[in-house]
Amino acid sequence: MTVQFDAHNAAVIADPYPALARLRQDDPVHWSKRLGGWMLTRHDDIRTSLRDPRLSSDRMRPFFAHLPGDTRAGLTDLEAHMALWAVFNDPPVHTRLRGLMNRAFTSSAVAALRPRIETIVHGLVDELLQKREVDFIRSFAYPLPATVIAALLGVPQADVDLLKHWSDDLGSFVLTSRLSPDKYARANDAVVEMNEYFGALVEERRKQPREDVTTGLVMAAERGDFLNRDELVAACVLLLFAGHETTTHLLGNGLLALLRHPDQMRKLRDGRGDPALVANAVEEMLRWDGPSLAQVRVVADDYKLRGKVMRKGDRVFQMLAAANRDPEIFAEPDCFDIARADSSRHVTFGFGIHFCIGAPLARLEGQVAFPILLERLGDIALAAPPDWSDSIVVRGLNRLPVAYSAA
Repeated sequence: MTVQFDAHNAAVIADPYPALARLRQDDPVHWSKRLGGWMLTRHDDIRTSLRDPRLSSDRMRPFFAHLPGDTRAGLTDLEAHMALWAVFNDPPVHTRLRGLMNRAFTSSAVAALRPRIETIVHGLVDELLQKREVDFIRSFAYPLPATVIAALLGVPQADVDLLKHWSDDLGSFVLTSRLSPDKYARANDAVVEMNEYFGALVEERRKQPREDVTTGLVMAAERGDFLNRDELVAACVLLLFAGHETTTHLLGNGLLALLRHPDQMRKLRDGRGDPALVANAVEEMLRWDGPSLAQVRVVADDYKLRGKVMRKGDRVFQMLAAANRDPEIFAEPDCFDIARADSSRHVTFGFGIHFCIGAPLARLEGQVAFPILLERLGDIALAAPPDWSDSIVVRGLNRLPVAYSAA
């Protein structure tokens, strides 16, 4: 089979969709020597596999088990911490950890944040208007979700940049950065610091409860879930990490999509007062070039698909970005149309028991942010080529230089 997906190629990093389309058409269950695993690219296969217990989310334990002894010995804190993340566990452990987070991270808690998010967005736009050219990621797409999730967890605003630094170091490991040779050591150091920080926060909330998610996690544990301190801390770290990473890339990728489709930007600018259009526009951003490139699973029991057998222990890359442009599901899938009727069938947030717990918050932030941005900023344009992340899991921008005027 001559079809390949070169994850190290700069052109593929910038635009993976043509290569993914060839795989989806000619080799939808593809063994990649470069990635050392199987790649699934069809919507139905991915949606089904995301719910199949033969594909396990418990991929950190085998990863660490296969490291050389001296390397693994230096990563004991990282190994112990990652084993407690709900996303890296299967039932029944996942059920227990996810259930705790669901109690604290409720839809009502998220919905109540809308006025706060609006205030934060306007404040960030006020700062943008003091300039005429910025890196949109650094100046808006990162600080908005980071500030929101910090407020939700009860983290002081003054500590947001410190937590971002730790989160970035952890992200280079979790999100499979290909260009960070020291990512393991940096991630281990970050985990040590974050465990200490959130350990102190958990103890503080145990003594002095507040109206925040961290207090909700503590109270849920004390109602009988028997979660220990390390599990509580891991839940806080996971929520912080997942709560801003996805939304940052939704905002960055979404704005770039609008910039590359001026007709759709005009449509959204003119219709920004229509909540249904705004909500659908965010879904189309999530579908057309969303923040998730792939999810990774490990085969727990031999899995046969389209005549090929994935053996126990094999890695599987469920290419969500490819599924979101499957012509069997979406009409004219490569067309970016904020009014399309089938946008919401995307699998950007996953499917099944591991569906992204932060999806409602990411959607809300996008629905609040884009109308305000388009109302207050005019003549938005690229100021330089965008710089894409090299992650095989996340689809997002390191930098998005833009120029604009006051609307």
